[in-house]
Amino acid sequence: MTPWSGTSSARGRRFLAGLLLSITVSVAIAASAETPKPAPGDPTAGKKIFQVKCVPCHKADGSGGIKLTGNPTPNWRDPKRMADPKYTDDYFRDCMTNGKVKSGMQPITKIGVDLKEVPNLIAYIRTFSQKK
Repeated sequence: MTPWSGTSSARGRRFLAGLLLSITVSVAIAASAETPKPAPGDPTAGKKIFQVKCVPCHKADGSGGIKLTGNPTPNWRDPKRMADPKYTDDYFRDCMTNGKVKSGMQPITKIGVDLKEVPNLIAYIRTFSQKK
């Protein structure tokens, strides 16, 4: 016998209402536990930093190429590449914050860029692959 069958339809309705309430509360708790996404950055502010600190390796137009160290840098102008699910804002944040040893990318703090500028740089990098 199920909780909503039998002689008492009121009991069944109370059970279903309680079940729906617990599901709603569970969904609300799960949603509030998610890490909020960082606010989008300002591409204009990112461009100012990029032009001074990043151009030597990543070129002014974001097309990448071979760095002085001999390692390749990505072409951020390629919309297909930038649409790849690998290249999330979190990926770029990690690259800038921690560097990538194999590629020669160093943490941006080592070249004098404050970590608070990361969202601005990401926003600017994203402009390279946008349709003009």
